[in-house]
Amino acid sequence: MLSKLRLGQLRPTQLLLASYLLCFAMLSQAALPSIASKTKGMQAMPGFVDLYWDEDKGDLYMAVADLDKEFIYQVSLASGLGSNPVGLDRGQLGHTFVLEARKVGPKIYFWEKNYKFRADSDNPAERKAVQEAFAQSIQWAFPIIAQSKGKYLLKANDYFLRDTHQVMARLDRAKQGKFKLDKNRSSFHMPRTKAFPNNTEVEVSLTFASSKPGDLVWRAAANANSVTLRQHHTFIAAPTGYTPRYADPRIGSLGHTYQDYGTAIEQDLFVRLAGRHRLEKKYPDRERSEAKEPIVYYVDGGTPEPIRSALIEGAMWWNEAFEAAGFIDAFQVKVLPEDADPQDSRYNMIHWTHRRTRGYSYGSFIMDPRTGEIIKGNVNLGSLRLRQDYLHARKALEGYPMHSDSHGANHSNSDNHNMCILADAPSFEYLAHMASSSDKTAVEMALARVRQLSAHEVGHTIGLPHNFMASSYGRESVMDYPAPMIDIKDGKLDVSNAYLQRIGEYDKLSIRWLYGEFDKEKEQAELAAVIKESIDRGLIYINHINNKFTRAAHPKTSVWDNGNNLVDQLAHEYKVRRIALDNFGEQLLRPDEPYSNLRYILLPSYMHHRFQLNAAAQSLGGADYRYASRGDGQMTVEIVPKAEQLRALDLILESLSPEFLRLPKAALELITPAEGRFNQGETLNGRANLIFDTEAAIEASAALSVEQILRPERLQRIENFASRGDYPSLTEVLDKLLKASWDIKAAKDPQDRQIQEVVQQVVVQKMAASAAHKNTSHSVRAELNQKLALLGKRLKDKRKASAHEQQIARDIDKWLKKQEGSLQSIVLPPGDPI
Repeated sequence: MLSKLRLGQLRPTQLLLASYLLCFAMLSQAALPSIASKTKGMQAMPGFVDLYWDEDKGDLYMAVADLDKEFIYQVSLASGLGSNPVGLDRGQLGHTFVLEARKVGPKIYFWEKNYKFRADSDNPAERKAVQEAFAQSIQWAFPIIAQSKGKYLLKANDYFLRDTHQVMARLDRAKQGKFKLDKNRSSFHMPRTKAFPNNTEVEVSLTFASSKPGDLVWRAAANANSVTLRQHHTFIAAPTGYTPRYADPRIGSLGHTYQDYGTAIEQDLFVRLAGRHRLEKKYPDRERSEAKEPIVYYVDGGTPEPIRSALIEGAMWWNEAFEAAGFIDAFQVKVLPEDADPQDSRYNMIHWTHRRTRGYSYGSFIMDPRTGEIIKGNVNLGSLRLRQDYLHARKALEGYPMHSDSHGANHSNSDNHNMCILADAPSFEYLAHMASSSDKTAVEMALARVRQLSAHEVGHTIGLPHNFMASSYGRESVMDYPAPMIDIKDGKLDVSNAYLQRIGEYDKLSIRWLYGEFDKEKEQAELAAVIKESIDRGLIYINHINNKFTRAAHPKTSVWDNGNNLVDQLAHEYKVRRIALDNFGEQLLRPDEPYSNLRYILLPSYMHHRFQLNAAAQSLGGADYRYASRGDGQMTVEIVPKAEQLRALDLILESLSPEFLRLPKAALELITPAEGRFNQGETLNGRANLIFDTEAAIEASAALSVEQILRPERLQRIENFASRGDYPSLTEVLDKLLKASWDIKAAKDPQDRQIQEVVQQVVVQKMAASAAHKNTSHSVRAELNQKLALLGKRLKDKRKASAHEQQIARDIDKWLKKQEGSLQSIVLPPGDPI
């Protein structure tokens, strides 16, 4: 600023002050010590970013050299809270930043680049125009405290000892309390603070304090008032020399999407990168070649056997896909060395993640947002999901025999009478070697699922999204959500083929498209040929964005389903469910196992049809479609024929009958309240306090079926399709629902009559809820309200209405009167030509 002033314009006192300030600034700059003198006696860690550790003061310094050059900064969580609903897991990746160190005066600024908007143009002015149009960020400002030969020493305590992973915000969003970072109880974690030539790793231990922590924190943390978690910071040299590949809607790929304002008017503004690891053939002229650098994944050394071997085996299936893409031994899986840091960006990781309750597993990655290159794959597998798969298998077992030893005590074949499975499950290592034949069958099914899950989540980290279409053509992708395929043999359930133990044909094809190395001049033609092959072979891709689990419209894609025809498969699952319920009894318990544990086995048996019913419901008001492009020969959209829609509806309505909803006798007679400390597990909730609530179980199952029929999105599609041709009308669908629930003869058996009344109550309640939903259109709401009004009038006019019927009539009146608010109109997108 002083250099811009004209000395002649200054008064004598101003001139003296200006001269003093200028001299002081020059002396200050000249007085900066060398890095060597400033860091004398400190532990030096040379690397991509040099680190210096002052043990006596607990200070960390870093030396920045390459100014105005991009690098990647990654945040992750090295230790977790252990609560699935909160979602702060060990090994969890956070945000990825592209930073640039810039020197302005006496400070170094970390400048965060905005790569969501770009101009991929040779014209610097075009690139600059876009950069200046969208906000960038200065992430941090460091005073320079020493310098030597183009390097600048910065004190890094405040930069690293902060909540970069946004733990406090996540706890707040989860309604778990207002936490504050206590820097007095936070420090650097030096065992995992290291520097390497192309990456520098810094780990910190942070303590978050709250006077009013939430219940989930209390259940998971050692002390909920003082939660200590480790966060990890990674600086990575920005990769160069990578050739991007771009997404095609007909084959799945993950990656970054950005807007390119350098494109021509007639071209797509959006650029969709296909994320993938860098993989190059050692001998490009050969059809099959070793890789210059293979992709290596490391399994968490804290994973017990036989789970560890299952994780390795499942992840290694991908090598077959890379072999099909022309690479020899290019995908490898190993156990992480004991001296290696799993947060180190050089290691692709498969973490075995423990939480208090079971939850999702997931695959994520560090990706260069500029190019789509995956730098580090990171898998988190929830350990308790394995036990849930074991439980699903257990319902299909014939049971555990009883026999007596010489002392008269009863034991199972496993001679393990002190185990309380589910509430306190035994180790899978023990079961795999010592358990009875029943246990071994269930354990093997669980391990088969672990192999598939390992392959699935690793698939995400090598660039693949979900493909929920694959289960309709022979389970040919591990990127689907697979339900266990339970067969019926000689009237008994067989789980030996529950999960396919290999990579699928779609997986091989997608890896060939994503990673195949082609001649540059022929690359586009070769990629198009792979897509044509996928269409010709019926290896179709439909992802989860168009399949919102319980609101989907595609008759072939869903989650936790099986079969080319989802309605046919539901009929099969009804049979599986019936056999499981007929088999339900005390023989499914080990000797000395509490009868209260039958609650946990009942849930997956009674609700076995749950996800396949969701899937079959997609044919009602459903439409088949493809991600078709002009000229590729694919069908676009085809409404499910009327007969198939009604067949799906009729099959769903079967699940509302007393024959279907009856609980097994053993559930009524044997399920006892659990002792306080043994009351841990997933079960059907109720309103009868400690005693098992049969009505609540019936209601839960009935509500599942009715909700699927009455989803506002589904009713709207039914309404739309009926106006376009010979398809079921909304009136027809609602009449069938009411006929199945209300136009029936009252059962003589008290338990069956209870079922009928529960179903009737659920139907009315769900119709009212659907009518009141904010997304329900005027026409659908009118139809629902009319049906409710007619039913209410019918019940009020009935001469000998039961107490149940009178209450329903009152409820209908109340619901119809209290509906408030006007219907929200659909907002049109801007249509002006400017």
